[in-house]
Amino acid sequence: MKVLVTGAAGQLGQALQRSAPAGVDLVALDRAGLDLADPLAIDRVVAHQQPALIINAAAYTAVDKAESEPVLAYRLNSEAPAALAAAAARHGARLLHVSTDFVFDGRNPEPYRPDHPTAPLGVYGASKQAGEAAVLAADPGALIVRTAWVHAARGNNFVKTMLRLMAERPEVRVVADQIGTPTHAVSLARALWALAASEACGVLHFTDAGVASWYDFAVAIQEEALALGLLTQAVPVRPITTADYPTPARRPAYSVLDKTATTALIGPAAHWRVELRAMLAMLKEQTHG
Repeated sequence: MKVLVTGAAGQLGQALQRSAPAGVDLVALDRAGLDLADPLAIDRVVAHQQPALIINAAAYTAVDKAESEPVLAYRLNSEAPAALAAAAARHGARLLHVSTDFVFDGRNPEPYRPDHPTAPLGVYGASKQAGEAAVLAADPGALIVRTAWVHAARGNNFVKTMLRLMAERPEVRVVADQIGTPTHAVSLARALWALAASEACGVLHFTDAGVASWYDFAVAIQEEALALGLLTQAVPVRPITTADYPTPARRPAYSVLDKTATTALIGPAAHWRVELRAMLAMLKEQTHG
């Protein structure tokens, strides 16, 4: 089966390439290989490659920067997925599109089901929500998978930022009143390949198992990194509130995703702490050999 993956240079794109099942003829394109801002280029590439499956792992993910770059955010998060969905429908491909917990406002008292009404708080979430709607309008057979708090040994993410700050500063201060679920790009990639083998369509959720605040996540990062020798000494990790750390974009206070339907299809996810440990082991191997 030929599979076209967009966003090949990103955290998820790289994980998808490394975990591709046997028998997959993988065409992985980064920004240089496919300009997602050009709908005609998208159609041309899909027509030329004739993939059976397209996995859209590309996105504009700079949450705060999106507030000042809404045109670019919508171009990559809404218009590009719409063009991919239209090209997929036109050329007989199936589309698997990756979205985000930021389509929700964080006011729900329990994990968000896939059919819960969306209510994004900022440009990033709104652009991703618009992308979801555009994908399903252009290709009702497409599958959208929402995820959250993605990290990997390659690329820039919260885990690597925390490791750097913990090595440089006498203490770190981390928001403790935003709740979600950290997700290893590798476990997400495995889940996407498993879902690709199913006949699922519509909207599903996948994250690693469990719940954490950013503060909880930071504490775990330090503990696991010390155990692996990625950090040489502990520093205090201080919990703060969202109000203590103002940002251009508002973020959902609670964005845990209900994975019941996904678990029924592909089985349960590993706990986020187990996956964090696996990610840090990969990072150690990558940096120290």
